[in-house]
Amino acid sequence: MAKSTKPAAKKPAPKKGAAKPAPKAEAGKIAKTQIIDMVADKTTLNKKQAGDAVATVIDSIVDALRAGSSVGLPGLGTLSVTHTAERTGVKPGTSERITIPAGKKVRFKVATTLKGTL
Repeated sequence: MAKSTKPAAKKPAPKKGAAKPAPKAEAGKIAKTQIIDMVADKTTLNKKQAGDAVATVIDSIVDALRAGSSVGLPGLGTLSVTHTAERTGVKPGTSERITIPAGKKVRFKVATTLKGTL
């Protein structure tokens, strides 16, 4: 491929007194493998053992929620299952009225200690 002989477009200079853009937040989501790496780094467990420990904790939380129990995570918050009532909604694009069936949702209430540190 041939290189372009056109000069690169210049960005306009920021106006005086204009607000600077906010710094970008650190990566938004932490993957399970990253959590396993963190557990392995902070404990004497190797990555296989840390992976088993993290998987066991997650499975235990899911089992408790399926059984209808709430799960308290000290310093983090409480996970619980709430029931939603049947309701009517509007189907997007057609404006047709539809009935949304009753169901269950997972609710998370943030701990006051965490809320104070954010």
